[in-house]
Amino acid sequence: NINFKKMYPYDWFCGTGSHIYYVIEHIHFRLCCPWSRCCSGGDFRPRTVWLGHPEKREQRYPRNVINNQKYNFFTFLPGVLFNQFKYFFNLYFLLLACSQFVNELRLGALYTYWVPLGFVLVITIVREAVEEMRCFLRDKEVNSQIYSKLSTRGTVKVKSSGIQVGDLIIVEKVDIFPPVFHHKGSCFLRTDQLDGETDWKLRLPVACTQRLPTAADLLQIRSFVYAEEPNIDIHNFIGTFTREDGDPPVNESLSIENTLWASTVIASGTVVGVVIYTGKELRSVMNTSNPRHKIGLFDLEVNCLTKILFGALVVVSLVMVALQHFAGRWYLQIFRFLLLFSNIVPISLRVNLDMGKMVFSWMIKKDSKIPGTVVRASTFPEQLGRISYLLTDKTGTLTQNEMVFRRLHLGTVAYGMDSMDEVQSHVFSAYTQVFPRIPYLQASRAPGTTKVRKTISSRVHEAVKAIALVHNVTPVYESNGVTDQAEAEMHYEDTCRVYQASSPDEVSLVQWTESVGLTLVGRDQSSMQLRTPSGQILNFTILQIFPFTYESKRMGIIVRDESTGEITFYMKGADVVMAGIVQYNDWLEEECGNMAREGLRVLVVAKKSLTEEQYQDFEARYVQAKLSVHDRSLKVATVIESLEMEMELLCLTGVEDQLQADVRPTLEILRNAGIKVWMLTGDKLETATCTAKNAHLVTRNQDIHVFRPVTTRSEAHLELNAFRRKHDCALVISGDSLEVCLKYYEYEFMELACQCPAVVCCRCAPTQKAQIVRLLQERTGKLTCAVGDGGNDVSMIQEADCGVGVEGKEGKQASLAADFSITQFKHLGRLLMVHGRNSYKRSAALSQFVIHRSLCISTMQAVFSSVFYFASVPLYQGFLIIGYSTIYTMFPVFSLVLDKDVKSEVAMLYPELYKDLLKGRPLSFKTFLIWVLISIYQGSIIMYGALLLFESEFVHIVAISFTSLILTELLMVALTVQTWHWLMIVAELLSLACYIASLVFLHEFIDVYFIATLSFVWKVTAITLVSCLPLYILKYLRRRFSPPSYSKLTS
Repeated sequence: NINFKKMYPYDWFCGTGSHIYYVIEHIHFRLCCPWSRCCSGGDFRPRTVWLGHPEKREQRYPRNVINNQKYNFFTFLPGVLFNQFKYFFNLYFLLLACSQFVNELRLGALYTYWVPLGFVLVITIVREAVEEMRCFLRDKEVNSQIYSKLSTRGTVKVKSSGIQVGDLIIVEKVDIFPPVFHHKGSCFLRTDQLDGETDWKLRLPVACTQRLPTAADLLQIRSFVYAEEPNIDIHNFIGTFTREDGDPPVNESLSIENTLWASTVIASGTVVGVVIYTGKELRSVMNTSNPRHKIGLFDLEVNCLTKILFGALVVVSLVMVALQHFAGRWYLQIFRFLLLFSNIVPISLRVNLDMGKMVFSWMIKKDSKIPGTVVRASTFPEQLGRISYLLTDKTGTLTQNEMVFRRLHLGTVAYGMDSMDEVQSHVFSAYTQVFPRIPYLQASRAPGTTKVRKTISSRVHEAVKAIALVHNVTPVYESNGVTDQAEAEMHYEDTCRVYQASSPDEVSLVQWTESVGLTLVGRDQSSMQLRTPSGQILNFTILQIFPFTYESKRMGIIVRDESTGEITFYMKGADVVMAGIVQYNDWLEEECGNMAREGLRVLVVAKKSLTEEQYQDFEARYVQAKLSVHDRSLKVATVIESLEMEMELLCLTGVEDQLQADVRPTLEILRNAGIKVWMLTGDKLETATCTAKNAHLVTRNQDIHVFRPVTTRSEAHLELNAFRRKHDCALVISGDSLEVCLKYYEYEFMELACQCPAVVCCRCAPTQKAQIVRLLQERTGKLTCAVGDGGNDVSMIQEADCGVGVEGKEGKQASLAADFSITQFKHLGRLLMVHGRNSYKRSAALSQFVIHRSLCISTMQAVFSSVFYFASVPLYQGFLIIGYSTIYTMFPVFSLVLDKDVKSEVAMLYPELYKDLLKGRPLSFKTFLIWVLISIYQGSIIMYGALLLFESEFVHIVAISFTSLILTELLMVALTVQTWHWLMIVAELLSLACYIASLVFLHEFIDVYFIATLSFVWKVTAITLVSCLPLYILKYLRRRFSPPSYSKLTS
């Protein structure tokens, strides 16, 4: 389901270049085989994996195959039929059709019962068969992908389904991506299909394998990887690499930086790795829930009404037999009456609704105002008209994931976009002195400068230098057609340089330092080069890097300046953690709050100078902590924290994440429509909060309650009590805290969260997103809609009642898995307010009118039978009964799918109209009862009128009543229509013309000479007026004295 040319299908242990080796997890993005529980051999356990020797496995591992099919060759037909007939509606018509094989129960030709049922079944079977074949071909293509494997016979080709744990796999770069810098074994990969982040992430090899002459030498050494048990955590990995034949034996710690998970893509070079996880043990598979078979709420409501109608059918049949005093073979009479009144439950209802949904789907696809919209599930477009909760991803859905640097704050002075030239002049003056290494001293000697000016200049220079150093950005040089890649890299050509990093924040910061004069021109694993405004190259040795984690909320780097030998520890992070690390100041908290309120991502930058002795002591303790298998993260964090004290505060930076087009007005429309919006993202808490403010998901007059991190039941209880005291307050909570709350206080948490005007869940795993959707459905009973654009949103999209995929930078996996696919988030407003609203109201009108049509003729049959001594004799036979629900009334009734109460522009301008639908009033027990009473009234009037006015022959009753019935249905369609479409008029006239023309051929049932008389005309006219005129009068009076909300806007 993914567009990339090459994605490795395993989780592995990694590197790039000819001998760079990583831990691989073999990919398969959706599901492993459905029998995977039988394949895996029990619970997940840690494992020891010998490089290149899968036969040495200690346990059974699942096969590396996927199977997304719902059926196989033998279960297809039984499975499809079971899924159709497990619902009452279809089962009823199957039993009805089968009863006609019994002579005592037969009331007419077999085709009158089997043709409509067969038509519905054939359409369903063909649709399922096409979908199953597509699934089979997709699975076969993925399972048959060819990969290169290192073996004792050299490099051999192996299918994806043949890859085993322990195999050494070679993966080439993805051709669609540009070449990426990969000195000394490091490589970049993209994880957008796994965690939704579109940026390149740096991955490092195992150091001792880099000394091997060739990749084939991996098979000659005795080495193994000890890896933790499979789990759903995509942000962490714990393992060790051991080489036993070394002298002494070599042990290296492995972390997330040494892994390439399934569903990720490498950027360049050649990666060699050992497969650690396959099949159902993949991180991507464990974070993906099985797609459920969705049934629309509207279909369930119609199914419920069908059961009520069936109950009425049974009651009427029993009453008829009871009035006969159960004489003779009364049990057969009951079945005959059940068949005689079978029209009470109309089979045409299913056909009309299915065809209506196809029309609604076609209208959505053809709407020029939402171009590129695709309907992948045409079975429930009316669901879009009743959404109460919208759950949306952030990155790529609400935002473009493009960062723009907005502000630099030094405490006493702040620089915005309009004053960056001042920063540039400070940096330029700092590096154009005689002694460039001590700009502060030189500045103090400069004539004509004040002390304040010298201080500000020095502080700006230190801040810019720190920002240019504390990051994980790597400059990449590409050929531009004039300069080739090698030459561009050698001369640091600006026009050929592209920055790659794991976070767009970092790229925007480095691009900003370049704009003010300090440019990052080179970087590898151990060094970094900066270019000053004067063209001088500053060299720094990278001694240690401490990457950002959700727990630490900060990242740091220790560098040595090659020209002076000074060792400096730089750090940047969120203000909540940096406030306790930097030296005392009185402005940090206030300014961070001011910038955050503007929707900016705020980072605090600080530094600390280290002596050589301090660094050596730290390094020894740090290496020891990284080799620990148990509690490694805690030990490493403790060592790093020993450095994080009394750091010098340098500056604050503020960057803005650009929103997608028209996100704010779209969210405003949804809020006014009564839809509550929840943002579920895998991003950091601070980032998510800033985006929520910037997008106006949280309005300016609303408070935000940030749920404190909790790990125990008591902590969760205290925090929930604190949250309970807040009113009209948006909630921001992390995935870890959410998990604790749901474990101990699920009901209480969901009750409080559902009262919030907006909820932001950050650091959510894909399975957590799906869990939140499921809980909302269970706790509220309301319809949910999930919107996302990445592979990590698939579980949420599939779990929601309506899944909407946005085609964006993160590929098409979410779009392909969704029920509806759009190209931009702003199209969601029109999709719900216009198409969702119209589809629901039209479906409700269509279903109720089809029921009315069937109840009318059933009422007439009941009156006829009761008058003629409760005989189980049909009033209309043969073509009359089939023609009534097809060519005589089908077109006008079906034309209701074109009806609308207001124009689309009005529906968008007044989203409050959508709120009326959330109560389900267009199709409710009240409206159903009203239509039942109308049907009984009209059926009774027509039948009694025909019996009173006919003169001599029975065939006249048929002519008068049937003609009146057809005219009544056509007039009732006209009464129901709110906005006429030219096709509606054509349908009315065409149906009337078909009936008049067919009278010539119906001499077997109708006296052709009688219908040409004036007596026939006035009798039919009188009956039709009595049946319809009161309803027209009632409609006028209601519009006059109690108009619906939309009627005020139609003018």
